[in-house]
Amino acid sequence: MIQSKLPNTKQSIFTTIHQLIEETGAIDVAIGKTDFGCPKELSALAAKYLQDGYNNYAPLEGIIELRKAISERVLENYGHQYSPESEITITAGTIQAIHTAISAVVKEGDEVIIFEPAFESFAPSIILNGGKPVYVKLKEPAFRIDWEELRKMITSKTKMILLNSPHNPTGSVFSDEDMKQLQRLTNGTNIILLADEIFESIVFDNQVHQSIARYEKLIDRSFIVSSFGPLYNINGWGVSYCLAPIHLMAEFRKMQQIQLYNVNTPMQYALAEYLPIDYSFADNSELYQGKRNYFNRLMSNSLYKLIPAQGGYFQLLDYSKLIDEPDTAFVERLARDFGIAALPISAFYHEKSKSRYIRVCFAKDNGKLEQVAERLLQVPSMIVENL
Repeated sequence: MIQSKLPNTKQSIFTTIHQLIEETGAIDVAIGKTDFGCPKELSALAAKYLQDGYNNYAPLEGIIELRKAISERVLENYGHQYSPESEITITAGTIQAIHTAISAVVKEGDEVIIFEPAFESFAPSIILNGGKPVYVKLKEPAFRIDWEELRKMITSKTKMILLNSPHNPTGSVFSDEDMKQLQRLTNGTNIILLADEIFESIVFDNQVHQSIARYEKLIDRSFIVSSFGPLYNINGWGVSYCLAPIHLMAEFRKMQQIQLYNVNTPMQYALAEYLPIDYSFADNSELYQGKRNYFNRLMSNSLYKLIPAQGGYFQLLDYSKLIDEPDTAFVERLARDFGIAALPISAFYHEKSKSRYIRVCFAKDNGKLEQVAERLLQVPSMIVENL
């Protein structure tokens, strides 16, 4: 009999939702799939490098051309220059990069603070490395960090704080004041920061993404993980990257070399050539802000409560005025009775939650958003009839 290394980890919510979609044929607004293709020039470059035989192994740290292009773009956006040679590593997706960063520094007995709701892979990565997840709940309804509460949670065993902005699943975004609070909190400590900034290119309402790379007092203690997926609609390519000062990156690469051997080579070359052509976040933010606004207008004057997402392409819907049932049951009801697949927010908590939120992906064409909104608006009357 094998003793599980993750006895409390259940089947991924995304696997569960995929199965529900296949079974019911529900419209998928649960998974972070966009309805938009990647830029034609980028597709052409990918085809070019596939056809031209760029199909051998890339260096462990990624091709230098792509690392140089990333370095230039980060400098342009945030004002800090990471060395392409020693401070940037290409990874096979963000989940791998986050797991590798945790593996690089977390040891037996270390505590790692994560904010809930949190992506489902964060805690298992900590546990597999002998660490202890310390859960801090974001404060509803805006899902902000309570800095005084966080201060009380820090102990001599706190090794890392895992951050995520723009936040998945809530859509909240760190402010400049948040980052200054983080500086004050970690000043004089050995705490390492791990920032998931995958949605850095999607921030709304004239806000600015407050990357850790903007803050000199935080850079030296931080890993930053980001991705080209949301920017170019290429989540399936599996090409992301990690930024870190040389002393942290050296440990990161030690771990990566025993976790994988190669990241998709032709796609790296395609991205390296394309980044200097198009790395503007403005168009991406404008597109998704329009989608958010359109979907939220469709849902206005309903029993659902919405706090507009500040970033990313997910919107939370509070259905507590409709019915008092667990979000997992409500999601099941939506799929089977109304043909909509949404995500229950309780899946992002480590303990049972009385959450009455669902997550909807609005990275869809307007026709699909209209169809989803129409079905969601039918739910209250149908529930009343069936009670």
